[in-house]
Amino acid sequence: MTEPTAPAADGAERGTSTRQFRTVQRTVLRESLELDVLPLYVGGLVAQTTAGGASGARQSGSFDEGEDEEETDDLSADYEGGAGGGGEIVDRHATARPERRLTFATYFNAFPASYWRRWTEYRSVRLRAEVSGLGTFIVYRSTAKGHIQRVQAISVDSVDPQALELDLSLGPFIDGGWYWFEIQAASQPITLHGATWSIETERAESGRASIGITTFNRPDFCVAQLLNLLHEPEVLAALDEIIVVDQGTDKVSEHARYAEAAEGLGGKLRIIEQGNLGGSGGFSRAMHEVASKGQSDYVLLLDDDVVCEAEGILRAVALADLAKQPTIVGGQMFSLYVRSVLHAFGETVQQYRWFWGPAPNTTQGHDFARRSLRSTSWLHRRIDVDYNGWWMCLIPTKVVKDIGLSLPMFIKWDDAEFGLRARAAGYPTVTMPGVAVWHVPWTEKDDTVDWQSYYHRRNRIVSALLYSPYPRGGRLVRESLDMQFKFLMSMQYGPAEMGLMAIEDILDGTQRMHRDLLSRLDDLRELRKGFDDANAQPDLDRYPAPKRSKPPRRGRTPTMPRRRPAKVKEMVAGTLRQFLPIRPMSREHPEVGVPHLDTYWWRLSHYDSALVSSADGSAAWWYKRNPEQFRDILVRSVRLHARLAREWPRLSAEFKEALPGLVSPDTWKATFDASLHRVEDRDSRH
Repeated sequence: MTEPTAPAADGAERGTSTRQFRTVQRTVLRESLELDVLPLYVGGLVAQTTAGGASGARQSGSFDEGEDEEETDDLSADYEGGAGGGGEIVDRHATARPERRLTFATYFNAFPASYWRRWTEYRSVRLRAEVSGLGTFIVYRSTAKGHIQRVQAISVDSVDPQALELDLSLGPFIDGGWYWFEIQAASQPITLHGATWSIETERAESGRASIGITTFNRPDFCVAQLLNLLHEPEVLAALDEIIVVDQGTDKVSEHARYAEAAEGLGGKLRIIEQGNLGGSGGFSRAMHEVASKGQSDYVLLLDDDVVCEAEGILRAVALADLAKQPTIVGGQMFSLYVRSVLHAFGETVQQYRWFWGPAPNTTQGHDFARRSLRSTSWLHRRIDVDYNGWWMCLIPTKVVKDIGLSLPMFIKWDDAEFGLRARAAGYPTVTMPGVAVWHVPWTEKDDTVDWQSYYHRRNRIVSALLYSPYPRGGRLVRESLDMQFKFLMSMQYGPAEMGLMAIEDILDGTQRMHRDLLSRLDDLRELRKGFDDANAQPDLDRYPAPKRSKPPRRGRTPTMPRRRPAKVKEMVAGTLRQFLPIRPMSREHPEVGVPHLDTYWWRLSHYDSALVSSADGSAAWWYKRNPEQFRDILVRSVRLHARLAREWPRLSAEFKEALPGLVSPDTWKATFDASLHRVEDRDSRH
């Protein structure tokens, strides 16, 4: 959407008559907002009064346009999550009740000025709003420190919508900061009818995108996502195609509402069926299809089980269009269970440990219902990232053509490796606030103890072989061996064995990676069946009741060792304990029941058996100590890790040399075809 050409603001670039104001962000107000997500869109601020009941110095009517625009704001106000008692949303209009204030200093409606300052060449943004009623329209900005400054206030006294325009500088936002506005009602309500943030640019037309969704036996989620797009005509207008790569046996095309989605999307929907090649195989197929067709500027990768704020798609495309160079633009992830909780503001790879995690200066699991943008100082820093998760990630097709498709990792680390490879080729990744999906949070599952533990280990090491700046991956080899000890101490022999398999496969060479996409998952599931820690039951009553032959010494339960000497002492004691005879009763009854929250190695190492619940609370396992397995896996773990450290330089050179072939479309094409043949063979047998 574009707006009529207008004179450039002070500090804005002046160009020819071809320059127009292009909307890069619209205020989002949805009548159907649930209470748990309302704080992400609009907040209610209740005006404070003095002891005598008179309005405070910064309430309705106290702002004059002639006042100092850089005055620091110490507005005294109570924040209410969502519109609260401050107003209501009707027909996508927000109304503040008399003597009340609504703030748009919210996740989806504040303007992330520092990101536009850093990643584009533009130095001003135009805010245009339509307001009616009686009160004040107030614009604020923040600094990287989280300090709030009032920029301008405009009095409103109009029955009909009144258009307001302000040209705002992006100059002082190098390190961080946002713009936003608030509406303060006087003795009568004030209503916001809509607002846009626009950039004056020669590129007025939006780039074209195609969506790539990878799905495996989640047709309900996938079809719901397609149906949601039917209600977003402006988003659909920016899309060339929606490609669903279906790798499961429960087909999307057989869902009861698929025909409705297909009819509504018309020729824009395409289903591709192939064998299960994991996320890396499904998303590589989508990237390959979009890049080879040559129609779209971008491929937008989306998980099949997310709920997307569709407006974020347009915002991501706008930033990618106007960025200084081809740039990957990623969306952030909120919890699907507690929808005001942000998983991470940005993610990086810790270089020395070589492990992913929240970016520095951020807090994981921030709840906007408890702490608003306005009152959380760290949210105002610009956060730079190494990569963005593929739950929502917009990738320029130019980048795909230049650096190739995903590394064949099946799952885990494929998005991180791609981001690191892109950065090495000169293409940055931006995790953009205001662009987001809701997804099942990682905290509700533990995939490090099932078959996925193989991919966690193998892909972490492979990516370190390719990109770690430290000899032998810094702490990685040592941490991998530590992980083996912890699995063994916890009686989790299956994950420990799969960790060894991962290292053996790496030592075997790069040629395994594409080949193993087709068969390794079956091997892992078969291997896992042979271990007690893999046989889960959905009900605790299916197991004997916990019972011990002797009570714990002095009635104490194990406590977490805080300092390194205590951890070493606990590790040594736990290792020696593995050589003691097994208490006979532990084979007839689990010695203790351990909730998933307490499944730490330093606790489980004290028992000969334990009943352990799963992360999602749906099942439990009966772990049993096995001294023979402990000794066998421990000896092989030490030997393999010593070999991995010794051969690291050779392996690193080998993987770096093989990388272009591993990610090339031609290599992937052969893997796609092979997976389809496996599906055809499976179907013919049935």
